[in-house]
Amino acid sequence: MTQPADIVRAYHQRTKHRIDRYAPGPETLDWDAQPNPFRSFEGCSRIPLSFGAEQLETPFGALYEDGSVVPHALSLASIGILLQLSLGLSAWKEYGPDRWAVRCNPSSGNLHPTEAYLVARGIPGFDDGLYHYLSRDHALEQRARFPCSGKDDVQPGLWIGLSSIHWREAWKYGERGFRYCQLDIGHALGALRYAAGGLGWTATIVPGVTGAKLAAMLGLDRAGDFAGVEREDADVLIAVGPGRGAPFPDETQVKALEALAASALAWAGHANLLDPHPLYRWPVIESVSAATSECANPPAPLEASSYPRFIQRSREPAARLILNRRSAQRFDSKFSMEAGTFFRMLDALLVRDMPPWDIWREPPRIHPVVFVHRVEGLNPGLYILPRHQIAEAALRESLSPEFSWRKPEAALEHLPFFRLTSADCRWIARTTSCHQAIAGDSCFSLGMLAEFEESITRDPWCYRQLHWEAGLLGHVLYLEAEAAGLRGTGIGCYFDDTFHDLLGLRGAAFQSLYHFTVGRPLADDRISTSPPYPGRGAGESMEPMS
Repeated sequence: MTQPADIVRAYHQRTKHRIDRYAPGPETLDWDAQPNPFRSFEGCSRIPLSFGAEQLETPFGALYEDGSVVPHALSLASIGILLQLSLGLSAWKEYGPDRWAVRCNPSSGNLHPTEAYLVARGIPGFDDGLYHYLSRDHALEQRARFPCSGKDDVQPGLWIGLSSIHWREAWKYGERGFRYCQLDIGHALGALRYAAGGLGWTATIVPGVTGAKLAAMLGLDRAGDFAGVEREDADVLIAVGPGRGAPFPDETQVKALEALAASALAWAGHANLLDPHPLYRWPVIESVSAATSECANPPAPLEASSYPRFIQRSREPAARLILNRRSAQRFDSKFSMEAGTFFRMLDALLVRDMPPWDIWREPPRIHPVVFVHRVEGLNPGLYILPRHQIAEAALRESLSPEFSWRKPEAALEHLPFFRLTSADCRWIARTTSCHQAIAGDSCFSLGMLAEFEESITRDPWCYRQLHWEAGLLGHVLYLEAEAAGLRGTGIGCYFDDTFHDLLGLRGAAFQSLYHFTVGRPLADDRISTSPPYPGRGAGESMEPMS
């Protein structure tokens, strides 16, 4: 196969988990020799970032309100807050002899393949140049500098590039690791957009900067700097800055940014080796990466939303919720959540011109199928949330003709939420999610159906973005669950076609890309928690008492 779309289809089919076998992965794992979770560059000058998130008083509900947050100035201090709340550590955990970091951006298996680079121009406090963010130390490593801009007459600018180290996920999950890397990019996009909102900033994906162009901009194509170590795959570039409603970056701005990056001088640093003794090779990952690296078609315009304004009433400081976000390990199987909380969480998944959905300008292509277990006033059963009308018509045509498609009386009037069938789905949800108890013990769980075949045929690069959108939905659910006093957990292990068969799906028009579950968590008292940056004054007061 030589056509990128065919490579994507074959990879996706090959990496499906099935009841009788899991996707190809390692037969054994040496847990004492896990890859280093932190990429760093030896030989770079480092700039420690200050901590200010704990003093950020922006209420979580204000993140959804246009113009309600006075924008912070673009400075080294505010960039420190942005990175602390999006890609920084939120705690250290210990269990017996094991110690691991938890970050604000969730990751499959807590393996964290996502790396971040800053392109900075005209910002007070440090030189124009390219920087790598080292989350372990909450510091910037200067990879290159740009010619002096004369900051008095230059509009300050900040761009954040995200990349993936595929081996971090492949080490544990094998060939399916590329999927998880892309889901993690979606979570990172959500984390950046929420953190930017807390500062009164916007964050928007820069279109047309992908593949080789982005790799050159971030210095990822410098073979000597990565000699003998794991390479990074360029994913996405985000423009970040004060104010809401910043204009969508146009071709002129993109060319100016490319010229700025091309002027980089005085490169420094060599990437560290993360795993000195890799036991496996998964060449199919590099194949699908190459097939999806370049965006061939421009984004489709996003039509104006007809939904009423979403209102999140939580006045809890957004920083507190973000820093306290965790993945639940177990759920209280007797707890029922209020219907109002449930529908507010679903309402937050509808696309509007507001954070976090304004980070890109394309129509939604991910549609949750919900297993309702315990929601007050709502019958247990299988439900669906088509996130635009055209998809609703296609889903009605594609799913089992036995489904009823009835809207519950308790649902919000504008919410396109339909009951497919009433049933106790706890065992089914658990089975389809690789027999994991969290999918059945929660209040609800869901699988995310993607508009697969049409998207991949139009542009194989969309395979990445479909996963990003799924990860972004997951991140919304994580934070909305925290705001409701509950917790969520992303589920990357599920039986793809078993879930499709349950829905009566045939062919590849729709494919499931991610599962998620929400409920009241049960704490594991055997695991202890300590501050993320001990001795630097960050996080001691943010951890909840329980």
